[in-house]
Amino acid sequence: MGASSPQRWPDPVRLGQALDRADAEAELMDFVRLAWPAIEPARPFVEGWVVGAIAEHLTAVTHGEINRLLINVPPGFMKSLLVDVFWPAWEWGPQHRPETRYLCFSYSEELTRRDNGRFRNLILSPRYRALWGDVFGPGDQFGRRKVENDRTGWKFASSIGGVGTGERGDRVVIDDPNNVRKAESKTVLAGTNLWLTEVMPDRLNDQRRSAIILIQQRTNERDCSGTLLALEAGYVHLSVPMEYDPRRHYINALGWQDPRRQDGELAWEARFPCEEVEKLKRIKGSYAYAGQYQQSPSPRGGGIIKRDDWQLWPVGGEEFDAAGKPLKPLEYPPFDHIVASLDTALTEAEENDWSALTVWGSWRDANDVPKLMLMEAWQARLAFYPLLQKVLKTCRKRQIDRLLIEAKANGISVAQEAVRLCGAEEFGVQLLDPRKAGGDKVARAYAVQHLFENGLVYAPERAWSELVIGECEVFPKGAHDDLVDTVTQALWFLRKSGLALLGEERGGGSPRRATPAGEPQSEPIYDV
Repeated sequence: MGASSPQRWPDPVRLGQALDRADAEAELMDFVRLAWPAIEPARPFVEGWVVGAIAEHLTAVTHGEINRLLINVPPGFMKSLLVDVFWPAWEWGPQHRPETRYLCFSYSEELTRRDNGRFRNLILSPRYRALWGDVFGPGDQFGRRKVENDRTGWKFASSIGGVGTGERGDRVVIDDPNNVRKAESKTVLAGTNLWLTEVMPDRLNDQRRSAIILIQQRTNERDCSGTLLALEAGYVHLSVPMEYDPRRHYINALGWQDPRRQDGELAWEARFPCEEVEKLKRIKGSYAYAGQYQQSPSPRGGGIIKRDDWQLWPVGGEEFDAAGKPLKPLEYPPFDHIVASLDTALTEAEENDWSALTVWGSWRDANDVPKLMLMEAWQARLAFYPLLQKVLKTCRKRQIDRLLIEAKANGISVAQEAVRLCGAEEFGVQLLDPRKAGGDKVARAYAVQHLFENGLVYAPERAWSELVIGECEVFPKGAHDDLVDTVTQALWFLRKSGLALLGEERGGGSPRRATPAGEPQSEPIYDV
């Protein structure tokens, strides 16, 4: 019997590479674990179910299961690394799709160039080249603005509105389109949303198959995420608040749902433990934390004016006299003074804000504590004379003492016509300069916030009341603030008139009498 040939053992290096390649090609998360040292060699990769959820949704895009994806996660949750660096590298190499083209946008081109640099470093790393160097090689352009391969694929970095090359991509990646520092600018929001809805869709190679991925921390109800959700544009929505809120339990169209069930349970405690989250709350403040970390543009329970600070008033019906004229509603207490507060829009055009009106009654309880009641509210887009008629009808119905109108837009014309038609017999009309009413919109809300916190402001349990409460709740992050303007205008007026002052504010004296309708004011509350 001849000598047997020596047994040949597999090369452990080649075997390890084969196993790594098989795992990374099967799962995006396995690729992230493998490729992490090429991007962050000094920091260990911290596992978290949130990262796995993002990877799961990106994988669904790769496999053609979805082509519109909206992701809202807090800062520090690897969103840019996953979407703008690891995922494209996974598609080019492990998924053998080097022909794929990416257009990447952010509010700043420097951010997308930064991630293009990371992407370039990853696909040039020795381990990546050893495993997938046979799939593609570098192309002619390999800078931070454009990374190109030799199989017609490329990754282009730009900013919102910044691409002028006419390039079209198979993947349009939009990472933080809204600048947090400019989140309250209506002009910036409107320009970004116009780009999102009218310009960006033209950058797709194939409207049916090409994918759009928008990923951001929320900044405003009218940010890009809010715009897409309001349009019901067919995006699969992955939303992960830092702290679990059972009232906002997410189950999306892909079948994914938030795995948490305990109120306040953290999303990624290994990276953001409780003590760090509490620090973030203190540093960021309630508004920034609610938007950026909770994916809700208003804090839980409300912003400046919280939902729970409104006092609900159960009401019945109204009575009318024999001629059908409404009497003072029996369900309300006897009021000392009633004011209507009007905020006018520029025109009735659909794209403009609403014209809005609220009516308020003031009285004092048995303990001489001031109380304020929301009696009526509406908002409408109307031309000048229909608006004027609706305002006067409401004022007569509620038998108001004074109509307050902000001195802007159509407000001055409405005030002049109201005075001409009503004279001084029915009610007084007063133009108010918002610049002299405690500052900007936010400052005016803070000026009356304590009235709500002290339980002085009531609203009847009616559907129209919910419109006002809901808009106040999300202010200043809401899509509209017309009703809020009428609320703060009326309450500020009632305070300056002495009708909404607490005993300690009055110094123990009697409240200053509000100027009745038709009497000249000895001390102007606002200047026209």
